[in-house]
Amino acid sequence: MGPAEVGFRLRRAARSHAERAGLGWAHPSAPAGRPGAGWVRELPRRFDVARSAAAADRILAGTFDVLALRGAPLGFPPAWNADPKTGTRAPLRFGKTLDYRSPGTVGDVKYLWEMNRHLELVTLAQAWHLTREPRFAEGCRRLIDSWLAECPYPLGANWCSSLELAIRLINWACVWQLLGAEESTVFAGHDGAAFRARWLSSIHRHCHFIAGHLSRHSSANNHLLGEAAGLAIAALTWPLWKSSPRWLERATAELTHEALTQNHEDGVNKEQAVWYHAAVADLLLLAGLIARANGCDAQPAYWRRLESMLEFVASIMDAAGNVPAFGDADDGVLVRWAPLDRGQLFRSLLATGAVLFDRAEFARKAREFDDKSRWLLGDEGEATFARLVSMPHGGARPLPRAFPQGGYYLLGEGFDTAREVKIVADAGALGYLSIAAHAHADALSFTLSAAGQPLLVDPGTFAYHCDRKWRRYFRGTRAHNTVCIDGLDQSRPAGSFLWLDHAPVAVEAFESERLVASHDGYSRLSDPVRHRRTFAYDRERFLLVITDELICRGTHHVELNWHFAPQCQVLRSEGAVLAELGGVRLTLKIDPRLACRLESGSESPPGGWFSPSYDVKVPATSARASGETQGAATFVTEIRIELP
Repeated sequence: MGPAEVGFRLRRAARSHAERAGLGWAHPSAPAGRPGAGWVRELPRRFDVARSAAAADRILAGTFDVLALRGAPLGFPPAWNADPKTGTRAPLRFGKTLDYRSPGTVGDVKYLWEMNRHLELVTLAQAWHLTREPRFAEGCRRLIDSWLAECPYPLGANWCSSLELAIRLINWACVWQLLGAEESTVFAGHDGAAFRARWLSSIHRHCHFIAGHLSRHSSANNHLLGEAAGLAIAALTWPLWKSSPRWLERATAELTHEALTQNHEDGVNKEQAVWYHAAVADLLLLAGLIARANGCDAQPAYWRRLESMLEFVASIMDAAGNVPAFGDADDGVLVRWAPLDRGQLFRSLLATGAVLFDRAEFARKAREFDDKSRWLLGDEGEATFARLVSMPHGGARPLPRAFPQGGYYLLGEGFDTAREVKIVADAGALGYLSIAAHAHADALSFTLSAAGQPLLVDPGTFAYHCDRKWRRYFRGTRAHNTVCIDGLDQSRPAGSFLWLDHAPVAVEAFESERLVASHDGYSRLSDPVRHRRTFAYDRERFLLVITDELICRGTHHVELNWHFAPQCQVLRSEGAVLAELGGVRLTLKIDPRLACRLESGSESPPGGWFSPSYDVKVPATSARASGETQGAATFVTEIRIELP
């Protein structure tokens, strides 16, 4: 931290202690005026009603899906201050001074917070909208009322993170509209009016809290974007208090500024984490739609930046819809409009973007007008989507292959065909701001898929807070398809969301099917090492040649790591590694000076793992080619692809 941030943190700490004594607390006045409009002119209805009702009844029966917990029997209503993973109950202490990072105090806070985002409320409200069955609206009211009773302002783990409050507000705003807004049956009668007053009072306190505790300095990443979006959406949905116009003006300015600041002009989110790229795009999308519906449309530059972000997603997505897992991923969603796996989530973004931006290439990548897009755009969006899909290929714009500001480059051939070979190389910065919170030490790593089959992959994230060994492994250099020197990470990690040294990357050339880039992450060694990697793809031979140059003087231990998708069948051969998946074959020829070993599911030290989703890891084969080098050296790896 620099002096300015240290001073800011000290002032924040002093303010928190003052608030603990009751100074500066929110004191809501009686709401006045009419709430705002929803995100779409008319809520859609063309859904599988039986499936929606079944999903809602499952929640009413007390069965919840929380990250890796599927079908967890948590009761209805659940215990809001209990971590559903460990059962640990967080104390109702003053939230801003509660140590939410302590597993002994709050359990796994990621799970606790996920429950309290109120994603399930949207499922219940959707079911009410489609069926008009009273039990679904009453279920929403019971959940909200129980939360208000168990999570009093400003106490406990649910009153310490502004981002979590913002996401909860966004879900409440969607539920409000789905239930019929001011005309909702949950507000009928004396009891309904009292419930409305309790809910609006908490909404005011949420807004007051967020406005006073926006993330700043090294924490001003996607958290600040989410906080600004939550405050803006709340001020648009409930413009009912004297402070509402001020909240809206401030939040809108913050949101617009951060949308342009945190995302490069080429569309790449500066956190260098593809999942968070999608999460930010989703956030900008919903906030923009709600602002537009309320006559406060975002600036054209805002929409252009969002379109560029979706263009990046479309570019790195392979023919089967797979997207590289560079950087952190926590599987968190802003609003659970529909149950989507990772691939579906990215395709859904493109489906919505296709209609919003009239992009036929987005529509073809998305394949279908999915339920999430329908909820966001209404039933009428389907006709526009169908028109775009049916357009001749000449009507689509070519997607970029180079993202020089974000540092991603595409090599290969036959993109979006059955004979596609797609290589996505990472030559970008470590991450965003001084802490680079969601970055991985993956400079000059890459992924490779062929005919839509993922072959060489990024192993993912696994977990955040509760397992330091695995947190360090999955974001470390050894867990990526790049070179590791002396067993060290290219960038030096500190806490779970903190990097001290950032490996600087320089792109030296990119032309046709050749990329040359280097990094100085190992300049901190007593004998500094510069790593230069050249990617050269030969279309005629379906051959990727990777040349790794190590520029140094002394003796170093060198490891070249290759991580295969868990579905791959992988075998050792004389001087090579063979992999096969879905009829696609890959032959990875190892430099003869290096000794190669395969590993899968190794616990100590960790190696040979893949994380398909948050808090889930499965064994996957990795090849490690290693040896000693004295002075400058060059290693060549040939990767040959055979398509069916």
